[in-house]
Amino acid sequence: MTNEVVTPGSSSAAWKASQVYAMAVVCLLIGLAVGYLFRGSRSPAIAPGNPMRAAGSAAGPQAGMGGPGGMPNQQPTLEQMKQMADKRVEPILDKLKDDPKNADLLNQAGNIYLATHQFKEAADYYSKSLEAKPKDVKIRVSLASCLFYTGDADGALKQLTQAAADDPNDANTLFNLGMIRLRAKKDSKGALAAWAQLLKTNPELDPNKRAQVEKLMADVRAQSAAN
Repeated sequence: MTNEVVTPGSSSAAWKASQVYAMAVVCLLIGLAVGYLFRGSRSPAIAPGNPMRAAGSAAGPQAGMGGPGGMPNQQPTLEQMKQMADKRVEPILDKLKDDPKNADLLNQAGNIYLATHQFKEAADYYSKSLEAKPKDVKIRVSLASCLFYTGDADGALKQLTQAAADDPNDANTLFNLGMIRLRAKKDSKGALAAWAQLLKTNPELDPNKRAQVEKLMADVRAQSAAN
């Protein structure tokens, strides 16, 4: 199962454009790989950089791609993105009134808030979804990412540790586990161990993705040797 954002009901072209643009804003602002590195989910894999600082800042209006008539577009602020998410999640909330413990609906709501950079709200829905599906590793990795971006690195590591216990070979879990160990805890040995396990337990990994992980590992080793 991939954590796709399901869009119940009809949707306007304006929302679709805004949703895609919001995803691009997340990419640009946080400097992270939106989407699991290995399986195409829309939950973010942690990537090098300083996502903690960027995640707390709003996107100020900036000139973007030219809109109709050559007028420049502006990036939405975090508040505008939240308004988009609140509007988009309304049909899901209506369904949850009759089925409040529906894990898939709760996950869909989390995906919408994640796509619009509302990590606290997304984490709340992912947590509720996990209450119904505690063994769903993809949802747990999504929750871990959201916790990290809200500043709770310890909570994120706890979730990833549980995900690794439920599925020791999950590539996304191991990738994020290594990255958070490195970025939040400065634990280069722990990061390298997670990534080594990733490569060992995923022999069918796409060669490009394997090369990315190997490059990360080489960079960490070089940095450790230089210190």
